[in-house]
Amino acid sequence: MSATDSLAGSLNLQTGLRRKRQLRLALIWGLFILFTAWCVNGTIIEDTDWSRIGGRSGVLASFGRYIQLDLGLVSELILPTIETFMMACVGTVLGCFFSLPVAWLGAANVTPSRHILYPVGRFLMVLSRSVHEIVWALIFVSAVGLGALPGILAIAMRSVGFISKITAEAIENIDAKPVEAIRAVGGNQFQVMYYGILPQIYPVVLATVIFEWDINIRRSAVMGLVGAGGLGLLFFRQMNSFNYGGVTMVILAILLLIVLGEVISHYLRKAVI
Repeated sequence: MSATDSLAGSLNLQTGLRRKRQLRLALIWGLFILFTAWCVNGTIIEDTDWSRIGGRSGVLASFGRYIQLDLGLVSELILPTIETFMMACVGTVLGCFFSLPVAWLGAANVTPSRHILYPVGRFLMVLSRSVHEIVWALIFVSAVGLGALPGILAIAMRSVGFISKITAEAIENIDAKPVEAIRAVGGNQFQVMYYGILPQIYPVVLATVIFEWDINIRRSAVMGLVGAGGLGLLFFRQMNSFNYGGVTMVILAILLLIVLGEVISHYLRKAVI
């Protein structure tokens, strides 16, 4: 076989493989488009009561009711806004406190028992992240009653999963040499954690806590929908009274609080990390 025939055969083989990849990619995209169309048809087209929308004029009229702001509600927004902000702060601090033992149990290189306590720590992380904060709030409202306390506890429980997981993974990725050196000179477990592990994970944990606090501001804004205080409770009352302008005012207060949280978290990261 000549060199020309060998080159031609190689080119034909590459062309065939390229066409197969293109056909496979086209098949994948075709299946994806069909699946998306099926989902849109089942969840939007068939499941929507189009008769209640009322056409373009009805939609515009509905939005127009929200544009008419209820400025008389401004004085009533101050205390719920402060309460929402405090719920996020206290809930984050409490979540950090609860996260420490969970992270200690769930880190494979420091857990007291890999066969018993390690799975327990990992299960608590998964449990915290799996249950929505509204569900936690409903549980604590039924346990301790209405007010800010169930909201704080719900935020704390929801924060445990994320903070403890990131902390445990940071502990597992530390440099083992400082830890071994402290143990070699007779250091106890607390000294190992304080001098060998904490300095290595401090930046990661601090950044995680600030990020979680930023998220908790958003979470605390809706806790009142289930009776856990804050702006969510005022939002629920305005919706029940069909005060659409008041609903918009509460949304604007939530937006202002979230922007404030973004600004504070930005400067906190720059200052301490």
